Amino acid sequence: MKYRHAFHAGNFADVHKHVTLVALLLALARKDKGFLFVDTHAGRGAYDLASAAARRGDEAAGGIGRFAPGTPTGEPEVDAWLEAVAAFRQERHARHAYPGSPLLALRFLRPQDRALLVEAEPGEHAELRREFRDLPRVVVEHADGHARAVAAMPPIERRALVLLDPPYEDTRGDFEQAAATAAALLERFATGVIAIWYPVKLERDTTRWIEALAARIAPRPLLAAELWVHPRDSRLGLNGSGMAIVNPPYLLDERMRAWLPLLHRRLAAPGEGGWDVRLRSDAPPTTTPPRR
Repeated sequence: MKYRHAFHAGNFADVHKHVTLVALLLALARKDKGFLFVDTHAGRGAYDLASAAARRGDEAAGGIGRFAPGTPTGEPEVDAWLEAVAAFRQERHARHAYPGSPLLALRFLRPQDRALLVEAEPGEHAELRREFRDLPRVVVEHADGHARAVAAMPPIERRALVLLDPPYEDTRGDFEQAAATAAALLERFATGVIAIWYPVKLERDTTRWIEALAARIAPRPLLAAELWVHPRDSRLGLNGSGMAIVNPPYLLDERMRAWLPLLHRRLAAPGEGGWDVRLRSDAPPTTTPPRR
């Protein structure tokens, strides 16, 4: 699976990842004390869903295209994401604009919060830097995101959210690197919140990795939340989207069980896919994935 941000912007996996990111940011904002947000693979920040790259596979049609930005769904985290997308498009005067995780996160950061955005690809980094010029609480760096995130720990705020979103071009290597980075982050800052996006391609492979990750970061808690739109054991390519969250905020798992069914209904074909939320890899599923 050759991953490029522009090719997949706004697809079902982006929806899952971005609603989860919003949920995490809202949870951290419940406390007045500031925090550091680190995005290890930040991309360019903003995307045009009408561009040739985005329309190559028209993946956004099966993602953000299934929602009406600004129209309430009844789930606060989903509504906050949709409101952010609607506001972004209004500011850009572009109905096909879509914010990547850095610009999405910026809308939920408070004056006491900071952001470190890292991108290794030179062209993407140049675009990202243009998006965030003249913002003193945001640092944009051209570097290896894994190493830079670890070096940033512990933050002066003593609170942090690190989003690890590697491209998984080298599938096995990127999975291993994500787990190694999570372990290194915890060695330097044991209470930081770490959110790892991962592709769901073959169920047995993802289950094995989650189990290994849980063992590696023990005794820190691990929340794994998955949304799939195709059978998890098919060889279609990207069957689903996963978020592995180390040190999840209080009640995050309960809130995910409230809005993941909505994402499933909107993003999967009738009778296809499902969702799952579990607090540890060795525990049974905490809910029965709906399959209607």
